[in-house]
Amino acid sequence: MERIMISNIKMKKYNKKLPYSYTLGAFPTIELLKKYPKKVMKVFTHSDLNSVTQEEIITGICNANNIFFECNDRIVEKLRDKENCFVIGVFEKYNNELDKDSNHVVLVNPSDMGNMGTIIRTCVGFGIKNLAVIEPAVDIFNPKVVRASMGAVFHVNICRYDSFDTYYAIYKESHDMFPFMLNGAKALQDYEIEMKVDRAFSLIFGNEATGLPDTYSEIGQSILINYLHEVDSLNLSIATGIGLYEFTKKYFKQFVST
Repeated sequence: MERIMISNIKMKKYNKKLPYSYTLGAFPTIELLKKYPKKVMKVFTHSDLNSVTQEEIITGICNANNIFFECNDRIVEKLRDKENCFVIGVFEKYNNELDKDSNHVVLVNPSDMGNMGTIIRTCVGFGIKNLAVIEPAVDIFNPKVVRASMGAVFHVNICRYDSFDTYYAIYKESHDMFPFMLNGAKALQDYEIEMKVDRAFSLIFGNEATGLPDTYSEIGQSILINYLHEVDSLNLSIATGIGLYEFTKKYFKQFVST
């Protein structure tokens, strides 16, 4: 696919219908440039950028990959949503496929951009590089999601599915399913997690407000995270982080010690 030429495109505030999106800030822009240089359409910097190191990294990657870049205060000030944003990358939206042999996180109808970004970043931190998103869901390419992920979104295979049934039909033979539910049959703190050589796992989490419907208790092994009920629920990104920690604990200890 040819790179979209940006010279004749009028830069406008992000809209989900646009075929491109933005990275707001130097760090996510650098992550984008490192991972998907061929998807980068242009990079804008602001004259107030005072990091020589960041500027050298950005210009170096742009020059090496023939990516247009320019210092343009007017465009940066138009597109940014915070005054301390001095770098903006413009990139084509793209599609990923999930690795069938790797572990997955599955988010069913996530609706909060901050949670989505945090979950993506947490996934990368625990070595999970495959994320399934069940529609309807938040726009993963919204600049707020990209920024909340601190650029980790570019290090994860993210695939969207029109329903959980569609995802399940593809991966039911290769993955053990673990829906996290308020009425889960097994408490995570007491559950003996067994890693299988021939099967990966899918950790399934529901919407921030409603969680997973009761029908998910029939899919795989449902899991409950015990907590003190002085609060009515855990934040989705927190619950996902707890699940990821417990399910990757053995691997993570081995990884850190090597």
